[in-house]
Amino acid sequence: MLKPQSLRAQLLSRLTLPLLIVVILDASVSYYVALHYADQAYDSWLLDSAKSLAQEVKAQKDKVTFELPPIAVEVFRWDAMDKTFFKVESLSAGIIAGDKGLPSPSITAIGRDEAIYSDGEIQGQKVRIVSVLTTPTADDTDDVLISVAETLHKRRSMMNEILLAVVLPQLLLVLITGFHIWTGINRGLSPLNDLAKLIAQRSARDLNPIADVGVPLEVRALTHTINALLHRLGANLKTQQRFIENAAHQLRTPLAGLKVQAERALQTDNLETMKPAMAHMKNSVDRVAHLSMQLLALARSESLSQSAREFNAIDLVAITRDCCMDWVPKALERNIELEFDAPAAPVRVMGDETLLRELLSNLLDNAICYGNAGGHISVKIEATPEPNLIIEDDGPGIQVNEIDKIFERFYRIPGSRGEGCGLGLAIVKEIADLHAARIIIGPGYAGCGTRIDVVFESRFAT
Repeated sequence: MLKPQSLRAQLLSRLTLPLLIVVILDASVSYYVALHYADQAYDSWLLDSAKSLAQEVKAQKDKVTFELPPIAVEVFRWDAMDKTFFKVESLSAGIIAGDKGLPSPSITAIGRDEAIYSDGEIQGQKVRIVSVLTTPTADDTDDVLISVAETLHKRRSMMNEILLAVVLPQLLLVLITGFHIWTGINRGLSPLNDLAKLIAQRSARDLNPIADVGVPLEVRALTHTINALLHRLGANLKTQQRFIENAAHQLRTPLAGLKVQAERALQTDNLETMKPAMAHMKNSVDRVAHLSMQLLALARSESLSQSAREFNAIDLVAITRDCCMDWVPKALERNIELEFDAPAAPVRVMGDETLLRELLSNLLDNAICYGNAGGHISVKIEATPEPNLIIEDDGPGIQVNEIDKIFERFYRIPGSRGEGCGLGLAIVKEIADLHAARIIIGPGYAGCGTRIDVVFESRFAT
């Protein structure tokens, strides 16, 4: 399981990390710039030293000499931080003076008036070397190479000073900027903390919308989403509360009758006297069982509508034919002719088979219960232009002003016969909405009775 990430830490890292990268890159550039200028300054000093030694190279009687008093050599070598080395050598005589171990380029590889810089090592110490060529003889027959070297302590010290002067202010800038970023993030996130405290202090029954006063624009999208959720929760809670109250009311009547008839049955030992009470008890139990089944069907459709729907291809012809066969006995009890008409080929829709059977059962139950005895019920399926399930009866019909009410839970048309609980068409509407199907209600045979069309959208057909 992934650990929750801190928004504060993410903002801080995304703001300060680029700044640190810039500082590191700038420090790297400053390092090489400092190294370049340190080398340039001290290389110039080395070249001046080499040229000053070149002035001491003389030609006497076609012989090259180098005369430098010991005190002058000491002054030349003296340095508080670095050691200085030099070497004077000629093409004809070899090494004339200086440090024999000082590395130097070949005399023939250097042109006149040319300075060659190189890095080397002497006495276990790294040095910077400059080599120049001079020709003291009048006939230019003998070249003299003068090499001067110095250890690197002053260069490194100068480079560190330059680097410190550049990087230290930048590090201080990073610290100051980081502090202001941290405090700014905390101030920026404080409305979220206040919003969290406000929501935490609410009671479970307080579903009023969150006020936008003092809420930043960036957070208002969150508060609007929460308010929309609270609105839906409030509507769902009201619906559930109304559903529970209506269900309790509907269950109370048959249960009260069941209790009364049970008490009557207990007060007599005569079987013949007991039979009417037992018959009433059976009717009450049937009503309770029917109501319970409808409540379960309604709960199933609601839970499926709120979860991920996994529909399958269903043959509407097959399940409709099966349902009609199941309701034939009840139709025969009222001497009602039940007609079924459908295409020979399957008419497939995407849906839940159990719920579609429940939809059909409720429509057939209503048609049989409220249709005329000895009448006619037609069940028809049309494949085009869209899959359409049609149930038509010749009963009393539904008034136009009642059409918008009949899909409400526990609503019954005043004066309706039978002992229904007003849930059948509410279940039909719930299941139809779940399957993106339209319900169309109109008059039945010759303007009498009721016709109900359940039209499935093309995208739900296969």
